[in-house]
Order: sequence, then C-alpha cells, then structure tokens
Amino acid sequence: MQPPPRADALCLGETMAQVTPADGEGLERSRELRLAVAGAESTVAQYLADLGHESAWVSRVGDDPFGRRIVAAVASRGVRVDRVLVDPAAPTGVYFKDPGPDGTRVHYYRAGSAASRMTPADADRVDLTGVRLLHLTGITPALSEGCAELVDTLMKRAADAGTRMSFDVNYRPALWSSRESAADALLALARRADVVLVGRDEAETLWGTITAEDVREHLAPRGTLVVKDGDVGATEFTDAGSEFVAAPIVDVVEAVGAGDAFAAGYLSGLLGGAAPAERLALGHRLAGRTLRSIEDYVPATAGSAPLGEGR
Repeated sequence: MQPPPRADALCLGETMAQVTPADGEGLERSRELRLAVAGAESTVAQYLADLGHESAWVSRVGDDPFGRRIVAAVASRGVRVDRVLVDPAAPTGVYFKDPGPDGTRVHYYRAGSAASRMTPADADRVDLTGVRLLHLTGITPALSEGCAELVDTLMKRAADAGTRMSFDVNYRPALWSSRESAADALLALARRADVVLVGRDEAETLWGTITAEDVREHLAPRGTLVVKDGDVGATEFTDAGSEFVAAPIVDVVEAVGAGDAFAAGYLSGLLGGAAPAERLALGHRLAGRTLRSIEDYVPATAGSAPLGEGR
C-alpha cells in the first residue's frame, strides 16, 4: 500500500447529501429542491484548503451517486480524499433543510449509513505521521458504537504520536439516546483534546453552565478552550489567560454551518501562528460568510471579500 499523503490537518467524519428548498420556502410548500454536500468535518477541511493549508478528509460513503458526488465536490476544493472508503453495502446519508419563520429545522436520514459503519479498523487508513492537527467532532461518536470506538482509538493514537487534536463538541440531540448520555460522553472527549470548541448555548444545554468562564471551570480543559457565544462573540482560554473578540454585525440569512466555518477560521489562524485575537477574528469572518448564505459551505478563496471587514 502506498503511504498516505501528509497534511497540515486531517478531518474525520460523515458527510451527507443535503437537500434544500431552492426558493427558501419550507419543504411542504417548495416546488424545487437543490442538492448540495454538507458535513461538519469535510466543511472544515474545505475551508482550511481554501485558506492555503494541506487538508485531508477521511470517511466512508455509499457506492451511489450521492457518495460519488460528495467525494468529487470535496476533492474539487483541494482536499485530499484518498482515504475515503466506498462501502458497497450501505448508503450515503441524506439530510433535508426545512426553513421556516422560526428558523431552519433539519431532518436526517442517516441511520445505517456508510459512515455510521466506521469502526476502529478505519483508523488503519489514518496515518498521523507529519499531520499537525487531527480534527474531530462530537457528531461522529454519536453515529454508532463503532464510530465511538474509532474516535477513542484515534485520540489515543494522536496522543501517542504527539499530534495536536481539536474537538468541536457539535452536540446534535437527535443523534443521542439522551442529553445525559451525550453530556457525559462529550465531556470526556473534550477533556482529552488539545483544542476544544463549544457553543455557550450547547454547553448550557449539556452541562448547565451559564457563562464562558463557567464552561472553562466545568471542562477543566488540558489545553485551549474556545467558547462561541453566537452574535455576542467568542472567548479563548489558555493557561496564559483569556481573549475575547466580539462578533461583527452580520445580516443573517441562515445560521446552519456557521459553527463549522468559525472552527475552520480559528484553526487556520492557529496553524498559521496567529495571535489569539487574530484567530478568533478570522473565525468570526468565516462564520459571517456562512451566515449571509443558505449554504453550509461558502468557498473562502484567497482575497475574497468576506474575509475582510464589514457586514
């Protein structure tokens, strides 16, 4: 077997076909639907590639048109996909976005998907030699017992290899049997990571914490903690202290995907050696790009306007 290509960042997790009403109406009324590609980890990988980093995405997809479309779309952004496995025995997951006056609801059809069938054996396709950052989220361990074991295995291997780990909590209530089980599992995983990203609101739901400082006290992270607080701003905590950067004013079209964009911007700054305020600001600017769109991923090519200041 040929050795896998090296990467600044390696992101592992499920990506699905995304179906969205083309006219912005709800699914019950819309007459035209659009097909796109969306997944938290592959979105981060794509943004990192847009920003000049060597990134790779690892997952499984079905041997179907959706799977082929996903792999081609992610690869087209410069992300390495040679360790994505095509599973002929399971389908690619699909989810539907249902916009409405009270926000966008999401309907998942991912049970039994190819990605949910990942196991610790899939870790054999992940060579961390030379990888500067392994990025995982709390979505993957919720997909199946095998996926949870895979995340555990990768975290152990990353720790042994000295590879920095980032973990975005990304709590998805529909994927867990209960809030309590999610709270315990996600807390344990977050405490093993070098960089933890979590929304203040999801932390309150999971652990009853109110402020960013409460989140830090509860998590007792061993490295860097970033608490995102929607349109208020984001705070980075390290042993050296804390840094808060307010979120810029944005005319919001839809919030889905903004958290992944923020994670990618922040991690790009981290990989590039930017100061805390600069990497938080880059996270906000990428998130703002997504907030102004109905797309989960909006290409952030070098020199694009949304990486600058302004609404």
